[in-house]
Amino acid sequence: MMRTVLVVEDSPSLARTYQGFLEHAGYCAEVAQTAAAAREKLNAAAPDLVLLDLQLPDGNGIEILEAAQDRPDAPPVVVITANASMNAAVEAMRAGALDFLAKPFDKARLLVTVESALERASLRKVVSKRTTTTPAARRMRFIGESRVMHTVYQTIEAVASSEASVFITGESGTGKELAALSIHESSRRAGKPFHAVNCGAIPENLMESELFGHVKGAFTGASADRDGAAAIADGGTLFLDELAEMPMALQTKLLRFIQLGTYQKVGETKTRKADIRFISATNKLPLEAIRNGELREDLYYRLNVIPIEMPPLRERGDDIGLIAENFMHAFARQEGKAFKTLSEDARAALKAYEWPGNVRQLQNVIRNAVVLQNGETMTAQMLPRGLMQAGAPGPAPRPAPRPTDGFSPAPASGSAPQGRPEQEILPLAIVERRAIEAALEATGGNIQQAARLLEIDPSTIHRRRKSWNRQSA
Repeated sequence: MMRTVLVVEDSPSLARTYQGFLEHAGYCAEVAQTAAAAREKLNAAAPDLVLLDLQLPDGNGIEILEAAQDRPDAPPVVVITANASMNAAVEAMRAGALDFLAKPFDKARLLVTVESALERASLRKVVSKRTTTTPAARRMRFIGESRVMHTVYQTIEAVASSEASVFITGESGTGKELAALSIHESSRRAGKPFHAVNCGAIPENLMESELFGHVKGAFTGASADRDGAAAIADGGTLFLDELAEMPMALQTKLLRFIQLGTYQKVGETKTRKADIRFISATNKLPLEAIRNGELREDLYYRLNVIPIEMPPLRERGDDIGLIAENFMHAFARQEGKAFKTLSEDARAALKAYEWPGNVRQLQNVIRNAVVLQNGETMTAQMLPRGLMQAGAPGPAPRPAPRPTDGFSPAPASGSAPQGRPEQEILPLAIVERRAIEAALEATGGNIQQAARLLEIDPSTIHRRRKSWNRQSA
């Protein structure tokens, strides 16, 4: 069945151009040159998609966007901005637009954007029809039944059978790689490789080799041929974590690889092919990363066919206790401890904390308590002192967390926490820098080993060092 696109554009020449591009690609394209005409066509019959210029002679395009969203059969909307204004794009996305195009753009960009928006809208309809996801959740690797996680389960289940690229956002430690792995394991590619590349943990001069591989002698230290992520993930799924940390020059090559499915190893001219599904992630806000020159806009929109936002742990309610109990059982087995249950006061304390480090931080806290405490029931008093102070009622300010797991050990039975003079308290940024520099010095500059000692991701060290270098420049 031919899909209909309503083109709302006040320029007759541009409207005809867009209409020609769309009709040549097999769409039925209708044109409205004013806001009034657009409302009339929307009221007559809902198109499959609206291509909407925000600057109209008799009204604001945002008003048309909102009117389209108010319909029970609301069509997806792609907005057109007169220039690459991020403010206009952000406002439109907040109002419900699925995507945007900044003038000028070519036929290929238009068609890719329209097709992606239609696919995303179709998948959203599938997701909205799901009323229960417990069976799907059990097939995945997550723990929790909160409403925000049910949304994640629904999306993963809906997109798994598709070949569409997925872009996952969320704070560090929220489980972005776990979501990517769940999508892969539920897809038709489940029997093929799943390969993850942390773009923030690999030195810039080795990133291209990590992605595409190299041949012997391609650079100093290349003593043998080596396959990269493209060859390793062929037939399966490639997960690009912390994408905004990838050098911009390499983002250009990645975009070409995604578009053509071909690549070259470093140091050779032979063109190779790979069949890969791409899943990407970042803990940054993508539009901010684009504005700051850290992420190519065209690469983002090429990969952001299906977005998934991983919720922070503080928004997951009772899931926190379930996850903590699961960690407690696992660590008790490892350490030969007798812990079996988590007390209600411990659950309440865990739920009250903000968890800036998310699930990864919770894991470290429970490991701390299992190693240092004994018993069959883990109580609130056994949890690290910093957590108890953060979760306690009253006006006392929360202490700044340590740069490792964010907590100090719980006090011995009968002891009371001792205050410290304010002048002895250093800003968290200074404490963090000192801890990272001390770890690097202890490991001879080995970032991977330093990250393991600090129990943080290596990409965190890379980002902090870049920030320090910019500040001192």
